[in-house]
Amino acid sequence: MPTVAQSTETDWVSRFADDVIAESERRAPGKPVVVASGLSPSGPIHLGNLREVMTPHLVADEIRRRGYEVRHVLSWDDYDRYRKVPNGVAGVDASWAEHIGKPLTSVPAPAGSPHPSWAEHFKAAMTEALAELGVVYDGISQTAQYTSGAYRDQVLHAMRHRGDIDAILDRYRTKDKGGADAKAASQGQAPKQQQKQKQQKPVDEAELDAAEGSGAAAEDDGGGAGGYYPYKPYCGQCGKDLTTVTGYDDETTELTYTCTACGFGETVRLSEFNRGKLVWKVDWPMRWAYEGVVFEPSGVDHSSPGSSYVVGGQIVREIFDGVQPIGPMYAFVGISGMAKMSSSKGGVPTPADALKIMEAPLLRWLYARRRPNQSFKIAFDQEIQRLYDEWDALGRKVADGTVLPADAAAYSRAVRTAAGELPSTPRPLPYRTLASVADVTAGAERQTLRILGELDPSRPLASLDEVRPRLDRAEYWISSQVPVEARTVVRGEPDKELLGSLDEQSRESLRLLLEGLGEHWSLDGLTTLVYGVPKVIAGLAPDAKPTPELKAAQRSFFALLYRLLVSRDTGPRLPTLLLAVGEDRVRTLLGA
Repeated sequence: MPTVAQSTETDWVSRFADDVIAESERRAPGKPVVVASGLSPSGPIHLGNLREVMTPHLVADEIRRRGYEVRHVLSWDDYDRYRKVPNGVAGVDASWAEHIGKPLTSVPAPAGSPHPSWAEHFKAAMTEALAELGVVYDGISQTAQYTSGAYRDQVLHAMRHRGDIDAILDRYRTKDKGGADAKAASQGQAPKQQQKQKQQKPVDEAELDAAEGSGAAAEDDGGGAGGYYPYKPYCGQCGKDLTTVTGYDDETTELTYTCTACGFGETVRLSEFNRGKLVWKVDWPMRWAYEGVVFEPSGVDHSSPGSSYVVGGQIVREIFDGVQPIGPMYAFVGISGMAKMSSSKGGVPTPADALKIMEAPLLRWLYARRRPNQSFKIAFDQEIQRLYDEWDALGRKVADGTVLPADAAAYSRAVRTAAGELPSTPRPLPYRTLASVADVTAGAERQTLRILGELDPSRPLASLDEVRPRLDRAEYWISSQVPVEARTVVRGEPDKELLGSLDEQSRESLRLLLEGLGEHWSLDGLTTLVYGVPKVIAGLAPDAKPTPELKAAQRSFFALLYRLLVSRDTGPRLPTLLLAVGEDRVRTLLGA
């Protein structure tokens, strides 16, 4: 068995791995290290939810690299209640509201789906994305666990200790009348008046969305006017959880409930009955003890007093004789150009959406390079080009040995797992170049190959397979994220009116450019040429350092070229655009 060794790396993953290994050895020496995630397939599982999986995955993968056996438990919370009809889901209309209150596995999938239920429909997309990301996990359906009776002993135990659970929960419940402030103060909480003031502050909508997206986290804790019961049965007639437990006998395990939705009621033996589940604030700590979880992160919605994570720490210890996992809070993930993410509001990008415009290693890197408590954004707009530039620059630093240790660790975690390297593009040309070419060619492969083959004459491209899958991602980004009105359309004929109106300096600039095209026909050569022409016009050497006046002259020259080539003041990078248009056509459009 490997021994615990403090890592010399400075990245957050290694530090957590050190702590998790030490804690696992303390709890269960020689046993597999258990980390956990939980996802509720109540709608599209978005990129914020992905952090729930990537954080323990990265830690688990580091532990595997050190030679330990690790089990990453991914609980599919598919036995959660269907709470609302999410917006923006194809094949779903208002009629799905009739299923509110049923388990997610009992709700029909969206119309046209090949999957048997709502839960399976949304699990499928996430499962495919996780496979592409190299995430290895042990998926557990909570529907299967509960309906098979796997948790029977835990359910009966919780019901026997319902008074103790109620007392724990009561420490955090707000009282309407006298004594609330004294109780809060005795527990180290703010008095009710201060809490009210705090609640009146503006609330970040993203925080509300995260709480909403955490599925069962929003459920009640089992309290009610008829007494406290930590178990919620699904109705035997309508299948919904709009039920009220009215009695329970510890000795016989007979449980009586009524349904407020359809009026049905019955008495069942909980020692044999499998159609129900523990309420969330009891269910989560029960699973920590059942699976022996050592590490599980949680969103910021679970970090406040009275939240599932805080209360769960006491319930797992006092009721289930277990230990709360090491549980870092993770911050939110945003999208460039979007204020928040909520799976109920529709149109929120999912991991599958992100993987259509970026390669898996890049998406992994975004989660690996930031500590869990640091928020970050994922780019679906023009920012993705800068992001790819940063990623490629990091790769060059890794290759030449100038990278910082933490950056090297994040890069390593992005491009490979303990099982091996992730697929990558053999010849990763700049994303912005590929996007520009895709923009101009509209995906025409022969023209794309011609242009890309001319980028570096010393090393011509033989096949587009050399630049895939990055090329495919760039093409999809152009077609799906760039508005039609922003797409580049090369002129079919010269703009004779504009050419005829040019002053002598502009004419000379075009002459110098056309004169140098043949000699500079490569990406680097054309870059030197288009930046150098304004320098020569100003009487400077082609390699002169830029000045504010020179930069202004360059911008004016670039705008002229864009107007002559694409009838706009801006467009793709000029060297790439010139290559895309082709030397003969460039000469025609520039008045040669």
